[in-house]
Amino acid sequence: MDRTEALEKLITAFEAYYDIKREGTEPFAAEAEFSLHDEQYFLIKSARISEVDTKEFVYFASVETLDAETLASLDEAAWERGIARVQPHADHRNSDVILYILADHVEPEAMAQIKKLRHYKSYRHGFHGWSHYRLAVIELSSGKTASNRQGRDQEKLVNNIIRNSSEQH
Repeated sequence: MDRTEALEKLITAFEAYYDIKREGTEPFAAEAEFSLHDEQYFLIKSARISEVDTKEFVYFASVETLDAETLASLDEAAWERGIARVQPHADHRNSDVILYILADHVEPEAMAQIKKLRHYKSYRHGFHGWSHYRLAVIELSSGKTASNRQGRDQEKLVNNIIRNSSEQH
């Protein structure tokens, strides 16, 4: 499976729950946003107990060769762009930034760097929520996947999407 096909499979898997943007997203191939607003109340809606807002900002990158410099550039761009979109307030729980990178080849120094990349930010000492950074990379030529500590679930997810779609062909 080539990178374009793998990227389409990945984005298609997100389309049901995320708002996808494909235009003007450089250096990324696409961006996605998920928002959830949850309220809990007692008997009637005016007796609200709590409100919680959660967001995810997802960035999809597709590169031929992922080297340490390209990884650092994509990492910084995703984190900065995602954090700029966060609007913390009293009912904000979290706004996470997720980066998926599809590459034909991942150089060894970049593969070693993936696990070390982490970002975290809390807003007003956590009273207005926080942001975590999740990263998952798949090397299409070998099928290897890698992630940072927060991105382990995303690594499994992208691996399942790519593997299941390639088994169907």
